[in-house]
Amino acid sequence: MGLCTLPASAHIGGVRLKVADLDRPLGFYVDLLGFQLDQRSETGVSLSSTGAGDGLLHLTAIRNPLPKPPRSTGLYHIAIRLPDRPALANLLERLLESRYPLQGAADHLVSEAIYLSDPDGNGLELYIDRESSQWRVLNGQVQMGTDPLDAQGLLAEARPRTDWTGIEPGTDIGHVHLQVSDLSRAENFYCGLLGFQVTQRSYPGALFVSAGGYHHHIGLNIWASRGAPPPPAEAVGLDAFRIAIPDTAAFTQLKDRLAEAERNIENPANKSFEILDPDSIRIEIVDTSVAE
Repeated sequence: MGLCTLPASAHIGGVRLKVADLDRPLGFYVDLLGFQLDQRSETGVSLSSTGAGDGLLHLTAIRNPLPKPPRSTGLYHIAIRLPDRPALANLLERLLESRYPLQGAADHLVSEAIYLSDPDGNGLELYIDRESSQWRVLNGQVQMGTDPLDAQGLLAEARPRTDWTGIEPGTDIGHVHLQVSDLSRAENFYCGLLGFQVTQRSYPGALFVSAGGYHHHIGLNIWASRGAPPPPAEAVGLDAFRIAIPDTAAFTQLKDRLAEAERNIENPANKSFEILDPDSIRIEIVDTSVAE
C-alpha cells in the first residue's frame, strides 16, 4: 500500500440522511424493505440488516425541512448491496406487489440493479454483485454497462414468501454515488488526497473510484450539478457518509495526510473524524479495526 492509497479493506460503512419526519421513511425502510431497528430517539433512528447495532442507515428528522434543489450537489443515490440474487428477487417482488414506484433497472455487467427513491426523494439502488472473476478489465478500467435487467429471471429466484423475515443479514452499503460540481476537483480530493483509485472514467460526465479494485465505492457525476452549489442546510437528503478503514496505520496515515494538506478536520476522536469534500459533502472516517 502506497502512502496515498487506501487499503483494500476500506469500504462504505454507512450513511446519515436528513428526513422530513420519521414515520414515512420507517414505513419504507422497515416495513417494506425489511431493515431492523437498532436505536430510536425522538428525532432519529438507526437501522441495520440485523438489528445488532452496526447502523448502516441513520435517519434524522429536521425542523422546517426543505426539498433538495434539483440543481445542487450532494446525493445521487445510496447503493444497498444484497448478499445474493434471491435476496434481491425478494425485494423486487415486495416492491412490485406493493406497487411502489420504480425508476429503472439495469444489468451493469459487474452487477444487477433496481432503482427507486425513498419517501424523501433520496435516490436508492438495490443491487447484487457478480463474482469479481466475471468482471472485465480493459486498459486498467473495470468495464461497466447499462444493459436491460433480466427481471423475470431474477424473480424466478425469489425464496418462498413464508421464508421472508426481513432484509437479508449481510446486506450493506456497497457504494454511494454523489453529485459534484467539478469532476477534476473531486478526483483530486477523493483520489489524490483520500487515496481511492479510479476504476472507470469513460462514462461522459462521471467518474468511479474504489479501494482494493472493487468496481466502485464512490460514483461522482456532474450530470445535473456542474458548477452547482450545495443544497441548503435545511434540505432533506445526505447528511454524511462513512468511510470505514479496518486498519489503524492506514487511518492514521490518512489523518496525518489531511492535516499536512491543511484540511479542516472536524469532530476528531480517538478512532474517527469528519471532513468536508470540495462540495461541502460531509464524510465520517472511522478506524474500524479491533484492538488485540
